[in-house]
Amino acid sequence: MKLYIIPTPIGNLEDISLRALRLLKEVDFILCEDTRTTKKILAHYGIEKKPCYSYHIHNEHQQLANWVRKISEANAVALTSDAGTPGISDPGFLLIRQCIAEQIPVECLPGATAFVPALVNSGIPISSFYFCGFIPHKKGKETFLKKLASMEETGVFYESPHRLLKTLQMMSSIFENDRQISISRELTKLFEETFRGTIDEAIAHFSRQPVKGEIVVVVSGRENNKSEKEREK
Repeated sequence: MKLYIIPTPIGNLEDISLRALRLLKEVDFILCEDTRTTKKILAHYGIEKKPCYSYHIHNEHQQLANWVRKISEANAVALTSDAGTPGISDPGFLLIRQCIAEQIPVECLPGATAFVPALVNSGIPISSFYFCGFIPHKKGKETFLKKLASMEETGVFYESPHRLLKTLQMMSSIFENDRQISISRELTKLFEETFRGTIDEAIAHFSRQPVKGEIVVVVSGRENNKSEKEREK
């Protein structure tokens, strides 16, 4: 028995490893955030008649014990999310934790996840960073952004298209004017875009037209904005 955590492409279907494809063929069944999405990937690579079952945020608590039992009775099972690595702002943590608690071997393959290419491609120092997934939507949002603004590490978070401008406007009132930001959207897809500049420049850029696609925001830490001379003081 074994649970494999298998990252799937965040856009470009070529971004999947040979090992991931082999395991998707070999496992007894696949637990999917959305079976339709996973079946499209399977069909693209000619993996047919593989049993797929729904395991998502709306049923993971109710179905947890059932799936842990079935994994313990199987040779190998795969867990996938709609895109990227399960457990990174996607369902998976509860199942992984419970399998570990019941001594079921768990192995996570390296692979696609949106925040890593956005971070590396930002041009902002990445020797130390703080990743926080999706930030609070309403309650606690300002408090969270104030905390992020005070941190020395580069900050990384996900945001939805319809909330991006409001988040940037709130950041403009909290962060220093020269704080650097990088915003990546539609990563690996046809209309991939990465904007780099100040927060106010980002507001101007994304105000020109409707914002679309999944978004990763990278913002420089407090120390990153200081000059070498200031750091030596």
